[in-house]
This record gives sequence, C-alpha cells and structure tokens, in this order.
Amino acid sequence: MRKINFIKLILVSLIASTAFVSAMAQQLTSPNGRLKSEFALTADGQPTYTLTYDGKEVIKTSKMGFYLLNNKEGDLVNGFEIVGSAASSLDETWTPVWGEADSYRNHYNELRVDLLQKATDRRMSIRFRLFDDGLGFRYEFPSQKNLIYFTVKEEATEFAMAGDHTAWWIAGDYDTQEFNYTESRLSEIRGLYDKVFQYNASQQDFSKTGVQTPLQLKSQDGLYINIHEAALIDFPAINLELDDKNMVFHTHLTPDATGAKGHVQTDFNTPWRTVIVSNDARDILASKLVYNLNDPCAYEDTSWIKPMKYMGVWWEMITGAKKWSYTDDLFSVQLGKTDYSKVKPHGQHGATTENVMRHIDFAAKHGIKGLLVEGWNVGWEDWFGHQKDYVFDFVTPYPDFDLVRIREYAKEKGVDMVMHHETSSSIRNYERHLDKAFQFMKDNNYHAVKTGYVGDIVPFGEHHYGQWLVNHYLYVVKKAAEQKIMVNAHESVHMTGLSRTYPNLVSQESAKGQEFQTGGNPRNHLTILPFSRLIGGPMDYTPGIVMFEMKKLNPDNPNWVQTTIGNQLGSYLTMYTPLQMAADLPEHYEAQMPAFEFIKEVPVEWSESKYLEAEPGRYITVARREKNSRNWYLGNVSGVPRVSSIKLDFLEPGVKYEAKIWQDGKKAAVETNPYDYTVTTKRVTSKSTLKLNAVEGGGFAVSIKPIK
Repeated sequence: MRKINFIKLILVSLIASTAFVSAMAQQLTSPNGRLKSEFALTADGQPTYTLTYDGKEVIKTSKMGFYLLNNKEGDLVNGFEIVGSAASSLDETWTPVWGEADSYRNHYNELRVDLLQKATDRRMSIRFRLFDDGLGFRYEFPSQKNLIYFTVKEEATEFAMAGDHTAWWIAGDYDTQEFNYTESRLSEIRGLYDKVFQYNASQQDFSKTGVQTPLQLKSQDGLYINIHEAALIDFPAINLELDDKNMVFHTHLTPDATGAKGHVQTDFNTPWRTVIVSNDARDILASKLVYNLNDPCAYEDTSWIKPMKYMGVWWEMITGAKKWSYTDDLFSVQLGKTDYSKVKPHGQHGATTENVMRHIDFAAKHGIKGLLVEGWNVGWEDWFGHQKDYVFDFVTPYPDFDLVRIREYAKEKGVDMVMHHETSSSIRNYERHLDKAFQFMKDNNYHAVKTGYVGDIVPFGEHHYGQWLVNHYLYVVKKAAEQKIMVNAHESVHMTGLSRTYPNLVSQESAKGQEFQTGGNPRNHLTILPFSRLIGGPMDYTPGIVMFEMKKLNPDNPNWVQTTIGNQLGSYLTMYTPLQMAADLPEHYEAQMPAFEFIKEVPVEWSESKYLEAEPGRYITVARREKNSRNWYLGNVSGVPRVSSIKLDFLEPGVKYEAKIWQDGKKAAVETNPYDYTVTTKRVTSKSTLKLNAVEGGGFAVSIKPIK
C-alpha cells in the first residue's frame, strides 16, 4: 500500500551545551521554501513557535505546553531547556485504498526538539513537520520515571493570528457539529454567538468565543488558513477559544465526566495540530496534509473495502411519511420482555419487507450497489431521550421485516445491504453487543454499517468528543475490520485523516447533512463544508434529492429542500466520499429521470482530481477523472449567482470528447423555480471553454467522455 519513490533522511545532531542550545531558535523551512517555522523558548523556558508564508505572518509567536491536574510537580508549560534536536526530510508517494487520486505525495522537512524540565527531570519532545501546504506539530512524551501517568487540565497550545481575519465558524461544542456556518470577522464572533447558536439533541458549548475545527480563515491580504488536528487517537478532540482582544486562539480540549481533559500514560504522542496555508483557496481543498500526518494502512488485506453508491429506506422517515418505529401501543420497551406479536402495528413503519424489496428492485435495475434500511430492529418506540442503557440489541428485527427473505432477495438481485446501528449514544450497550452484532452482519451478508450516536452519552456526563468516545469510535472501526465491515459513522467526532490508517472508516456525517436542507442549511452550506468538515475526511452528506416539497410525502410537513437540481447533482463531485448515497425515493427518480441519469452514472472512485475554482462561502468547481478510465466529471456548487468559465485544458490534447451538461436553467431559483435545469451535449477538446450557469444555492454537473 506504500510505495516510496524517494526518501531523504538527514539526521543533524544539534546537541551542544545546554546553555548554548537553549538560547538558539530552531528554524524549519518547507521543501519549496515558502513556509518557515521557528521554535524558541521564552525567558522562563516556555516553548513557542511561529509560522510565515512568503514572509507574511500566519501564526505569530504562540505558546505551547500542557497544564496538569493534581500533579505535585506542576505544569508542563515552562522551565524547559533544549537538550537536543534532530532534523530530517521525507519525500514519498503512497497509494490510498480509496481517495480522490491514485496516489498522494507526502513531502516534508521535519524538526524534533527535545526538552528537559530540569527542576522536575521531566522530558517532552515537540515534532514539527513543514509541508509545502502547511505545518503539523505534536507533543511526544517518552517513557520516563518522573512522568509515567498524568492528567491534562488543559492544553496550552496557541494559534496567534496576525489580524482580524474573516472566519467561517460554528460554535465550539463538546457534543455536536450540526450548526450552520457563520461568516464574520474574528472580532465579531462574540457579538454574533447568541444569534447563531442552534438547538441540537445533544450539546454543550463552553464560551461565547468558542469555535470548532476544522476552522477556515482568510486574512485581509489574501491568505487562506485552515486550523485542525490529525491522527486523533486516545485523546480528546480540540475546540478553539478566541481571545478576541489579542486575536489568539487557545486550544480547548473536550473534557470527560470528571472535567479532566486527557489521561496519559507515557510513552505517548498527542494528535498533530495542523495549519494549512496558501494564497489560493483551491490548495486548501486539494491539501492532503491531514492524511499525510496519519500512519500508513494498518491492514494487509484491503480487498474487502469497496466504494459504492447506495440508496436507503431513510428519507421517507426524515420527511415524516414513514416511521422508524413499529407500533404506537408501547410507551416502554424492554428488550427480551416486550412481545411485539401482541401489539397493533401503526401502519407507517418504513422498514417493511415489501418496501425494502421495492427499493432493492429499483437499485438493481439501475446499477446501484447498496441499500441502507433504518428502523428494521426492535426498540424504536422509546429509543430517544431517556438515557436508556439497554436500548437496542442490533440483531432482532421487527415482525414485518423478514430478514431471511430480504437477505436472499438482495443476494439474488446483486444488491449489498447496509446495516443500521443507531446506538442512542448508549456506549456500553453498543460495545457489549458489538461482537454478536458484527457476526450477525457477516452471517447475513451485510458488508457496511451506518452507526449513529443521537442524544446525550450514556454513561452520564461523557461527551461525544471526549477521550472515552474517541477511543470508542476507533474501537468500533477495528472490531468491524475483524469481520471485514466498512463503517459510516454519524454524530461522531470530526474526521482527522484516520481513514488512511483504517480505510474501512469510509465516511462520517459529523456536520449538518442533507436532512437539514429542509429549511435549515443556508444556501452556501455546501461551499463551506469542503473547507471545514471535509478537511479531515469524507462526509456522508446524502445528496440526490430531486423532489423538494415535503408536503407531497407528508401533508403535515410544510418544509422544502432549499436547493436546485443542479446543486444536488454538483454535490456528487464537490462532497467527496467513497460511500455515496442516492437519497431520494424510487418514484421521485422515475419522475426526474434526466437528473437521475447523472446520479446513476457518476463514479465513486477517482484517479485524479483538480480543483478548478474555489472561494469559501461562494463557489467550488472540481474536475475528477474516473478510476482506470479516460472519463472526466465536473461538479459545482454555488452560494452566489455565477457563470463559470471552465477551461478544459486538463483533457488529453488531440482527443475529441462529448460533454453532457446538467446546469441550472436561466429562470432557476431556490425559492420559486428549483426544478429548472437544462441537459445539453456538445463536442469539446482540451482547448475548449465551457460557460456554465449556477444560481444562488445552485450548481451544475458535467460528464466528459472520449468519442470513440
């Protein structure tokens, strides 16, 4: 899985007398020379770092270290001396199991600085890696007799901004990322906070200037800056808390039920803190820095990890036309005691044998490989809001869901069933059932699972993004791999590139998805997510809705999907994931067959990707070449009205292609005319330019194939 083209390792011993070395700043330059970082100690021995891009300040002098709980020796923030350092370089090319390209380049210069807190004889190293597109650094604690176990009170890492930048931000929170993004100056966050804060099923904010990562910023002189973390393992997820007088972000870790922010046993490496930088927004989207800071694939055999498109018995429930539950007769369910044969079905259950088989038929007819079914298992009558421990068993179907019949029918039709495991955030319950649940999936030919973590965490007081839950999510991924199962996690922690190491983590939600498009998501939502949520990995956004009025499915639902056909199609390219949903109902696709033809056709595996134009909150256009093919696909989402002039100079010279174009019509409008789109074809070459239309909240999609 890992092909090294060129490795250059230079170990430079910089060990000298303590007094001499401590007085020296350690400098690091990116391979192309445009980024420079400097490490130094303050007068009282606190670690600091800086970052510049073409001489412009990106991160001003920023402090580092850790504050500890109940440690007699004090904190790990000052009193340090430099006792050694080493420099190295790496240039390699590695092959992902799935991704936006056949291979990724991992090219950086590295500096490790070894520190000694002389008064306590405690040691800590800080490792910096500087790429052409940004900086990553982490703390490393070697095994040592004076620092074996410690508990973090807070991380002292700062990100000192060089100005009052524009930010695309959501409120800092320990339990949810399902917020609309707000665009504002950093100085405006505090004043806007209460106005933009939104209710969620589980949430815990912490500050009027708290924001989440990945955080996209833009300086007044045109630098794009993205702050996040990589390789989040056995540690709490970060938020950022802004000192809006000095424009300094302070790291704010997610606490556990006791208030602690990380329990550490040395030797131990923290997750990487990341800063991606460019004067071109397209470089932010193309960056693989977060992936590159993760370890190579942990699995020898990855042949069972297969990207696919899938449908779902799901959207009917989102609209309220169907229900996850089976009956209205039960106010309390006790698994193993409640007898569903003695209750009356309410008649609105979505996961019936007949409905599932109807979806299987449609998926098979149109070459869609997978089908997700939600609400198939007993327990949905009282699943939410009760802090219930034993809430689901993940193996017992409702009486109207014929598991064996559906299994055999799907196998006959060549459709892979996707299991649904909603946990209701009862973590102990899910873990006690994992082995049985995954064996059940294997026995019944389910190769992928959608997990869910709706509601407050059980045990009480833990948070979705705390250390305990971070460990749980990875535990599920590893247990799934034992049975060769792919995982699509919803309501879990933000992605941090772990899919490089554990590629059966094929997708996550971890942001406001399609279901919030029915009245909640702003029209530029999809132009921000690739700059924020997707920096760490794929998102299961569930695109492909082509019928927008919810009242046509449920007369009691007045909402409508605030989008256009062009926007829905374009998002298949801009919202990358190897597990891609066609989220609408069969009958709606049959009524919008010209649009559905693109949804059927667009691939889920790519050999190369080119971001053609981008501006956060405004527009994104990307071109991708199909895996092992000469076919190209373009997609655009726009938050503003726009006519894009797209040069096709990435095509093979001298080859004639046919371009099929789906785009917003001239009269298209999200509120009044969302179904207005055109489908046209034309011949093009590498010298051609396409002028393509997108309205506010709209977009376009294009397939480009060589003419045989």
